[in-house]
Amino acid sequence: MYNSNFRYPDKAAYEYVTAALATKGVTYHEIAKITYDLQKQYLPDIPLSEFEQETQNVMKKREVLSNAMVALELDRLATEGLLKQPLQDIITNDSSVFGVDEGLALSIANIYGTIGVTNYGYTDKVKHGIIKQLDEDKSGHVNTFIDDIVGALATAVAAKIAHKYA
Repeated sequence: MYNSNFRYPDKAAYEYVTAALATKGVTYHEIAKITYDLQKQYLPDIPLSEFEQETQNVMKKREVLSNAMVALELDRLATEGLLKQPLQDIITNDSSVFGVDEGLALSIANIYGTIGVTNYGYTDKVKHGIIKQLDEDKSGHVNTFIDDIVGALATAVAAKIAHKYA
């Protein structure tokens, strides 16, 4: 039911996402490093600090926050064993034919156009930095969505910066 009085909780959503990422060791700096690595051959004079600032800007977009919240919450619920079967097993085992994790991530990467999508495909395959750590984590925490979300954030930032300097 649509409620015309509801206002999107921008600040709370932002705090939720940044806190959930932080619990897994994901910071702006980690995302910016991935982005920097994607762009350094094209824009070698841009300092890492600019990538960090643009990461924060991208993270404040509602579409980014909405997709990230859903993804991070699904990982949390799966870690706690709170999803119904067969979804619990599919997400816990990061089934290669599931694709919903990549779908949510692509919604973020696509915000800045096809350059975000193509960079996301590359990043998902190569798994730079913290993305690889999350993907290979065997601590018992489910990271089916978070690795894709981090990759999408990095590629959205890369696309935003590419557009800015094109």
